[in-house]
Amino acid sequence: MPLHSSAAEHIRDLGEYVSASPSSFHAAQEGARRLAAAGFTGLDEAQSWDAAVGKYFVVRDGALIAWVTPAGAGPTTGFNILGTHTDSPSFKLKPKPTTGRLGWLQAGVEVYGGPLLNSWLDRELQLAGRLVMLDGTQHLTATGPLLRFPQLAIHLDRAVNEGLTLDKQQHMNPVFGLGDPGDEDLLALLAGRVSGNGKPVDPSRIGGYDVVIADTQAPAVFGARSEFFASGRLDNLSATHAGITALIAHADASDGGPAASGGTAPIAVLAAFDHEEIGSASRSGASGPVLEDVLVRISDGLGASVSQRRQAFSASFCVSADAGHAVHPNYAERHDPVNRPVLNGGPLLKINANQRYATDAAGAAFWARLCGEAEVPFQEFVSNNVMPCGSTIGPLTATRLGIRTVDVGVPLLSMHSARELCGVEDPHRLARVTERFFGAAAPV
Repeated sequence: MPLHSSAAEHIRDLGEYVSASPSSFHAAQEGARRLAAAGFTGLDEAQSWDAAVGKYFVVRDGALIAWVTPAGAGPTTGFNILGTHTDSPSFKLKPKPTTGRLGWLQAGVEVYGGPLLNSWLDRELQLAGRLVMLDGTQHLTATGPLLRFPQLAIHLDRAVNEGLTLDKQQHMNPVFGLGDPGDEDLLALLAGRVSGNGKPVDPSRIGGYDVVIADTQAPAVFGARSEFFASGRLDNLSATHAGITALIAHADASDGGPAASGGTAPIAVLAAFDHEEIGSASRSGASGPVLEDVLVRISDGLGASVSQRRQAFSASFCVSADAGHAVHPNYAERHDPVNRPVLNGGPLLKINANQRYATDAAGAAFWARLCGEAEVPFQEFVSNNVMPCGSTIGPLTATRLGIRTVDVGVPLLSMHSARELCGVEDPHRLARVTERFFGAAAPV
């Protein structure tokens, strides 16, 4: 299947993907569903892989790794990897989650990552994630609109517009009903909303859960010329969706011939990690072993020795695609005075002198070449010197595997808000460059 022919088609499909992905587990499973529908074969990590040439994927918890091994690939064939992440800043359900007082039912939650707390106020929210039963079986669940963080009325806080202060423990306890907490069970409610299962789930058999809060408002295109797209979880499902659509398009277009720039076609890989928003230190995060585990098994299937695998890694390249900052018209002083990316100006090339982003001169040149070949404009992003710079999975992947890496992404406003904002054109452009990257010869 080719890429969407227009930015409007791509953004509509991105909205459908985000809506189907209220948690990292849903994002991985929805990606796997789309890949399977496109002819990719799902593999089980607990089984042997008799897979060399072909298109495959594997899901580990909330992470998704997918790849296309072309005909003619050998022990030293390099990997072209797009790295993204499936999680977003939010709130995670605590143990003993059913709480409340004064006639209100409330959910006990813990802050996950660095959300803009005020953006979550006065919204209809849902719980979503996975339930793990005592026998080890897992179920995805999503409640639909259920909760709300109600804000205190201005009549009871006349100074609120002079500075809102939210205590994460005292104020960030969403309501989900009326009654006595002793008479309700939030886990039973979650068990009743399990998706894709005809049999009821017994809440007393739930042994553990990874459940987060997600916004339920539908994504929307708006603006004077319909140039804006607002949605939850654009950081970083915008890049994960671009990678999925680009990998499917690459697989359909590839015949196992030479790479776009000549030479042997690389092995195209999408690595959508979990837990980026909390540091990536997990079995399914970029600091964990999941990508290396998969690359080693692909390499083993091609008969590579340890030395040949290192040759393959040396011939590989990683594009770390995560959201970045567009210039904010009301806070221009917070941005670099010269490099000021705008929405719909093209995807970002993210640069930091202290390697908070992994971009170097070689990576920048490769990205410029790819964008030129894909006929896509791009913009450079660098932080104001007095503003701390965030980071991505890029430096982690480069450090773990020694694979050259460049950091890029879709420019956003309202990053880490419950509802973020991007331009309609930029996600489609990122997908176009990514498809080009998957078939390109990496610089040596």
